[in-house]
Amino acid sequence: MDYQSALDYILRFADYERLPRSAVVFDLRRVELLLERLGKPQDTARSVHIAGTKGKGSTAAMVAAILTRAGYRVGLYTSPHLLSFTERIQVDGTPIAEDTFARLTAVIKPEVEAVNRDGIYGELTTFEILTALAFTCFREAGVDYQVLETGLGGRLDATNVVSPEVAVITSISYDHVDVLGDTLSQIATEKAGIIKAGITVVCAPQFPEAMTVIAGVCRERGARLVRVDNLSWHRTEFSPDGQSFHLQGQHREYDLNIPLLGEHQLENAAVAIAAVEVLTELGSRVSSGDIANGLVGLNWPGRLQVLQRQPWVIVDGAHNAYSVQRLGEGLRQYFTFDRLIVIFGASADKPVASMAAELASFASEVIVTRSRNPRAVAPSMLVQELSKLGIVTETASSVAAAVELALARAGSKDLICATGSIFVIAEVMEYLKRSG
Repeated sequence: MDYQSALDYILRFADYERLPRSAVVFDLRRVELLLERLGKPQDTARSVHIAGTKGKGSTAAMVAAILTRAGYRVGLYTSPHLLSFTERIQVDGTPIAEDTFARLTAVIKPEVEAVNRDGIYGELTTFEILTALAFTCFREAGVDYQVLETGLGGRLDATNVVSPEVAVITSISYDHVDVLGDTLSQIATEKAGIIKAGITVVCAPQFPEAMTVIAGVCRERGARLVRVDNLSWHRTEFSPDGQSFHLQGQHREYDLNIPLLGEHQLENAAVAIAAVEVLTELGSRVSSGDIANGLVGLNWPGRLQVLQRQPWVIVDGAHNAYSVQRLGEGLRQYFTFDRLIVIFGASADKPVASMAAELASFASEVIVTRSRNPRAVAPSMLVQELSKLGIVTETASSVAAAVELALARAGSKDLICATGSIFVIAEVMEYLKRSG
């Protein structure tokens, strides 16, 4: 089995990144059956488990980078990817090799077939198989820590088979309402499903409705709650290449630099450091220098990332109304420009009307397009929503065509920002990489 045939095999199952979420039946028991057959690889390393709506991937990457800098062997499991599926499974900051991906797929395939043949709890999904592949990879690599980002929700997510040293809940807002519920309380309840009895939970600042739920679950399960809104941080300097900030943590003060932009990344860093401080309470050896060096060397693309200057070309995977709002704030705060041209495409389960309303507050014009992902919204629907708000739009048949149009329109002092979907920004990055 080579890499492409391994990938084709895994993708032939129900993939809720490509199918409507309502078509997928979530059941942790079939994941547990598969992992049982594989010898419970999820239990061979200490775990940091991260759920949330926004910032969970960035926070996971920060925790992993810090632990790696401290000398630990660290597995990182995130989703989705930007340019290659191998990005989802990393050891010490390096994506899994294609031949290793293929070999491990061949290893787990007989067990996948056995679970599906029995079919007691339904057929395994693509994400569930990938999760088992990640745990198998981490066991073989002998990692000390595995940092796990939930794929969707938390309670029934395939990653929710670990007993973590610390659970982390990042910022919660409206997303995946067709599966998780249409109130913040319902969404927070699903995210809080990763909270296990007696552990420590690090929680980002939340809307009161969400925090009430999380605090309540912690009380019910005897979990200690560390609220990051009790910490303090402020930015000291910034440039298009990153920002410096001061943080008063639970146990120490820090002066730090990160190569990521946006106020929300300062919050993510505060959450990540709070989680690492909990690990130090449990015996991990992580110094202030490890934290500083881990963050300054972080590689986490696609988040308010500068791809080109004169004109600015920036990509950001904002995929709900709250994250589009934060994107607008970040663009105005960190960059100087004349006009702002937005390349916009979204997935079918996203709140496109509220995302469009946020775009209207800062975009000069919008080029609407769609990614190659099967769940991409038809551009005509996006045009309809933006037109209601008086936004001038043009439609491009592909992301590549949208980039070409934006570059033709933009002057040297303008800014082009691609957003709305990680699939859109991945295709922008692909196009610019090809065009040199």
